[in-house]
Amino acid sequence: MAEVSAKMVQDLRAATGAGMMDCKKALAEANGNMEAAIEALRKKGLKDLGKRAGKVAAEGTIGVYSHHGDQVVAIVELNCETDFVARGDEFRGLSRDLAMHVAAMNPRFLTEESVPAEVIEKEKEILLEQLDPKQKAMADKIIPGRIKKFYEDNCLLCQPFVKDDSGKKTIKMLIEEVALKTGEKVTIRRFQRYEVGEGVAKSEANFADEVASMVTGN
Repeated sequence: MAEVSAKMVQDLRAATGAGMMDCKKALAEANGNMEAAIEALRKKGLKDLGKRAGKVAAEGTIGVYSHHGDQVVAIVELNCETDFVARGDEFRGLSRDLAMHVAAMNPRFLTEESVPAEVIEKEKEILLEQLDPKQKAMADKIIPGRIKKFYEDNCLLCQPFVKDDSGKKTIKMLIEEVALKTGEKVTIRRFQRYEVGEGVAKSEANFADEVASMVTGN
């Protein structure tokens, strides 16, 4: 069995937010393998968090992000169980990161479950029309994968976090990480994105007619 040093325990604690004894035990069971120890603590933590599903997360903060030039603004309400956690730098930083993500990725829905059934049915109809005759024969195998991609593109919790270079960490995973560190239920209650001119029909002047008008004076 590999020797578990104090530095290894400290590094694991910094990465997971777990207690010192839990970190030492996880490293010992993982024979000093840091990744295996992190996975073990994550599984244990998620199991414990599952017990908090019924808890009320009524505290929290509102993250705000305004893009350069103030052309796009996004706000996110991030909730937790206690005011102590809500006032923490990491929690408040997460709310701002989430607002920035919303501004950049423009999700339409929060979760897969919040997507209206008619939207999914319409999406399936469109996807089916895009398939060639050979693909249509395998539609029952192709469509589910493309619907999954629809969720990844349009549901906030399913989207890869915009600041994660690997593209593997989703917003749901990001929320779970903070929940594990704080030991509290952490949820996104709602979000909104505003863009200047969004939804307004913009008139496009015909350049030739504009020049002609200037020449004739009409």
